[in-house]
Amino acid sequence: MNPEADYDTPRRFRATDDEWEGFEAATRAVHPEGRSPRGRVLREFMRWYMRRPGAKLPERPPAGDWSVPTERSV
Repeated sequence: MNPEADYDTPRRFRATDDEWEGFEAATRAVHPEGRSPRGRVLREFMRWYMRRPGAKLPERPPAGDWSVPTERSV
């Protein structure tokens, strides 16, 4: 079984390191299992944003260290 078969083609996405790393920490707080859940949460958001049938806004974690912006991300 190929573990990569469950994953889509990688896409480029621009975000500051602070935002990307904080987003990973926040998504892991809600989805701690397996590989980084960032892509899964982004896909859920995209489906909701496009109003696809049955799509729901992803669950947000409680506030954490990632909630405080750094100087670079402001």
